[in-house]
Amino acid sequence: MRVILAKSAGFCFGVKRALDIALTTARTGKKVYMLGDIVHNETVVKKIEGSGIKKINRLNRTKSGILLIRAHGASLETFTKAKRFGYEIIDATCPMVKEIHKIAKGAQAKGYKVIIIGDKKHDEVHGIAGQLKGKALVIDGIRNIPRNKLKRIKKAAVVAQSTQNLKKVLGIVDILRKYIPDLLFFNTICQPTRTKQEEIMAMPKENDAMIIIGSKKSANTKRLYEIARSLNKNSRWVNSRREIKSSWFKGANSVGITAGASTPEETIQDITSHIRSL
Repeated sequence: MRVILAKSAGFCFGVKRALDIALTTARTGKKVYMLGDIVHNETVVKKIEGSGIKKINRLNRTKSGILLIRAHGASLETFTKAKRFGYEIIDATCPMVKEIHKIAKGAQAKGYKVIIIGDKKHDEVHGIAGQLKGKALVIDGIRNIPRNKLKRIKKAAVVAQSTQNLKKVLGIVDILRKYIPDLLFFNTICQPTRTKQEEIMAMPKENDAMIIIGSKKSANTKRLYEIARSLNKNSRWVNSRREIKSSWFKGANSVGITAGASTPEETIQDITSHIRSL
């Protein structure tokens, strides 16, 4: 059985950069805090906790604490409040997410209503919306498009969460164009996500089985699995070698493997080696 690992499997640039910044900051010996997990992966979270960085649910006044802004970014309110409370801020927001912030704020300054296509509960979406004055309109799927609200919008600028499915985003934009006379669309899906999606559109057709590696908390891993499953029913989503069953590969001549942007290299190698040994 041939085992083919996707070239794009695993950490993207933004996640790797955020982890490097976090671990470097932890080595300063200062108290370091984060609002939530640095990425959506249990193995990575344990590594960060082991470095001494503490996850907190809310900001408290401090005289010597560092607030580490995660790869997903944060709202302007979080930055303002952290400075007021005395935190030193280390910003590990992905540069590509920062670019979305810039686009959204620029569009709003020109009088455009900002529409974000993304998961309503995702930290990145909260961070984008939190850059703006007033509420942004967040759309998470074609079925949830608020058509009555759209009729009242004359001009809008659309951005997308960086890890969204491009096909889904374009489908929503096509509908928005029918309602909004002046619509600007900025394709802010990042290049690592596009590369992963290009590979996942091809690999399930080229292999008898597909393994998608990543945490069940990871939105971008979930999207990879959904695409793979739609193209090849023999697609599985796992986060450790213990979940793998040899029966999945019965009669398979080849298996394709990919992993979400928050999946560490050691997890990918462990699972890949295990499958090769079957």
